[in-house]
Amino acid sequence: MLQNIKLYGAIILAMIFWSFSFIWTKMAMESFLPVTLVTLRLIIASVLLFTYAKTTKKFQYVRLKDLKWFVLLAFFEPYLYYMGETYSLTLLNPTLVAVIIATIPLFAPLVAFIILKERVSKMNILGIIISILGVLLVIYTPGIGIGGGSQWGILLVFLAVFAAVFYAATLRKISSYYKTVNIIFYQSLIGLAFFIPTFLVTDLSSIQTLKISYKSLEALLMLAIFASVLAFVLFAGVVRKIGVAKTNVFVNLIPVFTAIFSYLIFKQYLSYNQWIGIAIVVSGLFVSQMTRKKKKQVKIEEIMKVTEY
Repeated sequence: MLQNIKLYGAIILAMIFWSFSFIWTKMAMESFLPVTLVTLRLIIASVLLFTYAKTTKKFQYVRLKDLKWFVLLAFFEPYLYYMGETYSLTLLNPTLVAVIIATIPLFAPLVAFIILKERVSKMNILGIIISILGVLLVIYTPGIGIGGGSQWGILLVFLAVFAAVFYAATLRKISSYYKTVNIIFYQSLIGLAFFIPTFLVTDLSSIQTLKISYKSLEALLMLAIFASVLAFVLFAGVVRKIGVAKTNVFVNLIPVFTAIFSYLIFKQYLSYNQWIGIAIVVSGLFVSQMTRKKKKQVKIEEIMKVTEY
């Protein structure tokens, strides 16, 4: 009984950290430009992950033959994923972004079908249709239309979604020789090779005008420590004990948590239709999982669970 309480406490805590990541990003961008924020976050997270891997004696070097896959991995995530997610938060509220990001596991089977020729079940398709209808309800504003006038924001979130899905497909090419903490560490480290040049082009000229507040700096540290490291460590530990299927239930609650926290912190109110939309999206996620998982499908589901929310 006590063991179960600890396990479910750990998974709920991880979900809270990932839910807060959208809010912390929004807070941090009051001082930091998007690329600057992500670059700093990756530097801090890389140091922490390296320290964790070394301390726990799980650190592994990348084999030369696998380097090309790690580079491609880092291009999809963190580079394209964070570019889409972070810039979208400059245009949209955290709840809307969280709802769309939550559809990542829905689109993974489609890419697996196209690239890896894996079967897509009828429940997967039904779940996708239900969740898309829910997303449309959330992002539609009467009298304004889709995205509440921020269509670019919607497109940027979906860039993050599809970057994460192609990240999952690429991760299939990574040898099972590597422990997950090393994969996350190297994709963060190599990701800096994409972000630093981008920073030099987009943000360097404005770096001297930045006015860093205590709140924004605290949000940056929270993102790196809790969302990029602790949430991952907690989640990975629980997955090993109770499996992917049971943890899916908790992942589906991230947009709900984000909506609640956004209301408490930013006083961002959701309409009745938007709450219905969130409920429909979560329902679609549950429906998509109502199928017995075949052995060959398990790995891609596990991959999606190390994708950061």
